[in-house]
Amino acid sequence: MNPTPGNATRRSRSWSRRQFLTRTATLAATAPLLSACGSPGTPRTIRLAAGEKGGFYHAFAQQLARTATTVHIEPLTTTGSLDNLALLARGDADTALILADSLEDHPDPPLAIGRVYENYLQLAVATDSPIHAVADLRGARVNLGSAGSGAARTGEKLLRAADLDPATLTITHLSLAEAVTALTTGTIDALLWAGGVPTPALAPPGIRLLDLAGLTTPMRNRFGHLYDPVTIPAGTYPGSPAINTIGVANLLVAAPALAEDATAALTEVLLRHADSLVPAEAAGTQFLDARSLIATGSVPLHPGAARVYRANHG
Repeated sequence: MNPTPGNATRRSRSWSRRQFLTRTATLAATAPLLSACGSPGTPRTIRLAAGEKGGFYHAFAQQLARTATTVHIEPLTTTGSLDNLALLARGDADTALILADSLEDHPDPPLAIGRVYENYLQLAVATDSPIHAVADLRGARVNLGSAGSGAARTGEKLLRAADLDPATLTITHLSLAEAVTALTTGTIDALLWAGGVPTPALAPPGIRLLDLAGLTTPMRNRFGHLYDPVTIPAGTYPGSPAINTIGVANLLVAAPALAEDATAALTEVLLRHADSLVPAEAAGTQFLDARSLIATGSVPLHPGAARVYRANHG
């Protein structure tokens, strides 16, 4: 039976009222979120957990902040990958730079925005040191990076790949600047750094790097495929020869809760402004193109990032 005009009008008014109440409730619920994101037309702020001053993480984050216009990047100074993952898990950061092998057994896995560059393991000793290989470190005083850094975890794997028990060494976790001072003054015998090349802090006279070529295969055999053979070109550091070492991909990751549109805007910055995001002095392998950015291994892409890659390259 067809409704009478009066019934239809009442139903229409009733439906409009329900729509109004639903929309009002939705707006009320989302008002704090909209307020937190800023007023319309204001770029959304994305907190980026980077690294310590003097390292490539920090330099990359600063350049990303200067380059981005559609989003506002707020770099956070941290001790490195493990610290960055903890900040993401607590909700104190929205994105982070991490070593790919830092995600092992992590309880709150993030999503990837892209693979942005290669970190080089750089094991430094004094020029006149009798240490010429990792195996020579037995009983030595070795700094494995700041507590909370990815190098702290990767360094232990490196020692084990060389059949060294970390317990047989005196291990410290100083910042890069502190470790360089300790090395040049003889307080420690070696320091491990994972970063781009060159790292300016490792350039002073009196420091040389150890060749790690013989440990790439043991690292891959024992700990997986994330470790690549790479070469630091001759002259990268003043007067240095070419050094073979181990590379670990660096990922830009995001908390799963980061809004898709904000993630997409950040991904567009990586794609559109690659040349502006590589420090002028960098000699290491960069991954700032679509084909390499998406090579994040077992870490799935954030939907916002995947949307941009599909739109640009199918």
